[in-house]
Amino acid sequence: MRLEERCDGRTYIGLTSCTRARMTNRAAISVHSCLLLGTSLLAASAVVACERDKSEPPPLPGISYPPSPQELPAKPSDAPGPRPETAKTDAPKVEDPMADLDKDMARVLAEAQALGGKPLPGLKAEEARKQPTLTDAVKSVLKKDEKAITPEAVAKVQDRNIPGAAGNIPVRVYTPTSDTTPLPIVVYYHGGGFVLATNDVYDATPRALANGAQAIVVSVEYRKAPEHKFPAAHDDAFAAYKWVLKNAGSIGGDGKRVAVAGESAGGNLAANVAIAARDKQERMPVHLLLVYPVASSNMSSESYQKYREAKPLDKNMMIWFTEQYFKTADDGKDPRINLVAANLKGLPETTIINAEIDPLLSDGKLLAEKLEAAGVSVKQKTYGGVTHEFFGMAAVVEDAKDAQKLASERLRGSFIDAAKATDATALGK
Repeated sequence: MRLEERCDGRTYIGLTSCTRARMTNRAAISVHSCLLLGTSLLAASAVVACERDKSEPPPLPGISYPPSPQELPAKPSDAPGPRPETAKTDAPKVEDPMADLDKDMARVLAEAQALGGKPLPGLKAEEARKQPTLTDAVKSVLKKDEKAITPEAVAKVQDRNIPGAAGNIPVRVYTPTSDTTPLPIVVYYHGGGFVLATNDVYDATPRALANGAQAIVVSVEYRKAPEHKFPAAHDDAFAAYKWVLKNAGSIGGDGKRVAVAGESAGGNLAANVAIAARDKQERMPVHLLLVYPVASSNMSSESYQKYREAKPLDKNMMIWFTEQYFKTADDGKDPRINLVAANLKGLPETTIINAEIDPLLSDGKLLAEKLEAAGVSVKQKTYGGVTHEFFGMAAVVEDAKDAQKLASERLRGSFIDAAKATDATALGK
């Protein structure tokens, strides 16, 4: 059974190649900024008007543009008689994709814009990794509100190295305050387009899930592109999962109650871990938590067209990420990337969380449909007024608090069900 939920009744209209961000009685902010996926704010350029000419890119499908001066009909003569009607030149008004940002989301993007940065396309990965991050922007908002920037407290945080697919990789283990032992485990994979980010940048989500789900969270630092091409990150993700299954007791966890979770590129990795576990006859995770996952190679989907110039993630950035990670364009056809074409039968209960203002929105919705068709129990929820990367911003974005609560409740439910199944097996039922 599939449950789908929308967190906001508003609708959003497509965008033009030259747009102006505006928010009615919410926040006035121009957010033509280019941010690295999950990590970096890139240079902003407030654009208030543009003219069509031969140098412009092709118009977006379904959007009407005003005719150029050369296309307008000639001025009627002053001769007697009825004048011919002049063609109307007013094009339909097209809303900017960022116009309906929630006020708190808008504040984060405004701070991100103020931090500066360089446009992602054309940068080398090494330079891209040095750009300001959205985590920096959240801290800036907190400072302006005179609030503490210290992270959410957990009982213990431990960094260690474990075997990856081609050598050791770092992981960070978060343990919540709890009187219960052993605890269930969540293996978590951060975002960053398979290129960017670290466990430091994505520190907020594991802390929130550890406390909310009352579980140990193992955050995996997989290999990145372009130094390590596809499928290096995928191989490391599965190697880390297998290590957790075999070594759960050493970190105070229960190897029979292990879930996988991930954001963006990490959501793709999490789903692939479950598929690989099924195919290689490893113990299956008890739950999949996928937050705005990369799930399709189709960059012409409805949300890619509608939010192709959204921030912090836009279509050009997604193209850049694929150029870094893929060896060839054919890698995009691989079902490990194009999850919606993969065999999804037999996967565990799944939660998919999406942001409305995000090119990856269609990926999440289509993946939910495909999972349902494969007989998987899935709940998909879209949060309106927020963008890609909102999930870890609970300190300043209200919808992130709700999304984290939903994720934690779903994880706890699957952990309880898994415990009951284990007890029933032990009793011979």
